[in-house]
Amino acid sequence: MGGSARNPGVLQRDDAPSQSPYQRLSQRMLDLSGDRGVLKDVIREGSGELVTPDASVLDITLWGMELGLLSMRRGELARFLFKPTYAYGMLGCPPLIPPNTTVLFEIELLDFLDSAESDKFCALSAEQQDQFPLQKVLKVAATEREFGNYLFRQNRFYDAKVRYKQALLLLHRRSVPLEEQHLVETAKLLVLLNLSFTYLKLERPAVALRYGEQALSIDQKNAKALFRCGQACLLMTEYQKARDFLVRAQKEQPFNHDINNELKKLASYYRDYMGKEKEMCHRMFAPGEHGSTVGEN
Repeated sequence: MGGSARNPGVLQRDDAPSQSPYQRLSQRMLDLSGDRGVLKDVIREGSGELVTPDASVLDITLWGMELGLLSMRRGELARFLFKPTYAYGMLGCPPLIPPNTTVLFEIELLDFLDSAESDKFCALSAEQQDQFPLQKVLKVAATEREFGNYLFRQNRFYDAKVRYKQALLLLHRRSVPLEEQHLVETAKLLVLLNLSFTYLKLERPAVALRYGEQALSIDQKNAKALFRCGQACLLMTEYQKARDFLVRAQKEQPFNHDINNELKKLASYYRDYMGKEKEMCHRMFAPGEHGSTVGEN
């Protein structure tokens, strides 16, 4: 889920006098919890469906915030009041939040991902999935990929890989007429690029190269795929192959900072490698300490 929440404003100790900013503000707010413990005021309306309980949520630690998010739609901006029971409780959160305090949050919901629809579809057999239109498969695959991206941004690379592979499986086993093949190939390309990058993060360059080459089989001039293959070959010390991929990537995007930096890194590594090779050869063929040769009595 994408969103932002401003730092909580401390409005009232629960044992403070009755005339307070909390009471004045709360009079025009909607009661979400039924006991006026979570109150809401919409600043900007959102659109689409409400957030579902199965949606991905970033580190929700407050009961009140969970109730608040479940009342929101994409693009919505809202102000919430949480009483202590729904916020930081009797202990507070020193030093920012005193004990037994009502707090104010402003939350903007940029987007969210609903896993329920995707999970149900993925649980179906291939034959059952084939009964659905292609657009449904593409939508579910895109959701799986977005979940992978969400996990990747959290540095949860193994979990991201699982989601990407699920998306790729859905696309691989779908048979489509020739006129719709480009839609599937476009979706596959994005997932393959994600998988190549993820396996680089997992320090498995051989697998990263394999997925990068699969991406190139769809789009042989794709600069990102060429770059990932070059990175993988460099990690495997296959310097000539790394150079070939990176030069091809540079041809597609001559001013790409990452590609040019990787070529510089390759040149540095190759110089070090050749220096070590030269030194090893010198040691192998240098005369012995007393100038003896093989076969000498």
